[in-house]
Amino acid sequence: MFEMAVSAGEMIVRALIVYLFLLVALRLTGKRQISESSPFDFVLLLIVADGVQNSMSGGDESLQGGLITAATLFAIDHLTGIVSFKSKKAADIIDGIPQVLIYNGKINDKLVKKEKMTKHEIDESLRQEGCTRLDQVKLAVLENNGAISIIKKEDK
Repeated sequence: MFEMAVSAGEMIVRALIVYLFLLVALRLTGKRQISESSPFDFVLLLIVADGVQNSMSGGDESLQGGLITAATLFAIDHLTGIVSFKSKKAADIIDGIPQVLIYNGKINDKLVKKEKMTKHEIDESLRQEGCTRLDQVKLAVLENNGAISIIKKEDK
């Protein structure tokens, strides 16, 4: 329980590598995946968490090893937040950039294809804002967290 199988330094490096890998992997899967998780996405997340656990700890099951790994992940996450706050370019890379999904009733088909969005998902977001037709939408933005923000056209 108290005897470590690998050094603290190795555990820190392992946790850093896994964190960076997962950050890149999540960014590559697209914004939509973050907020609109299906049961399959949840299962995948659990499996990935279990799969990377050993790669971070190097097989170390000691109390100290778990605490070092957890502390490293919290520290990396905190530092990532600081870097994002201080650098717009870093924030754009780490968090992504909101993108225009609909402008004056016209859908950005290139973005829809890239983010693998379905018409049903877009329609659902429109209905939640009280829009039944595309021509009612002045602007719809796919936010960094995967949510869709909608600004309706002014009623005349």
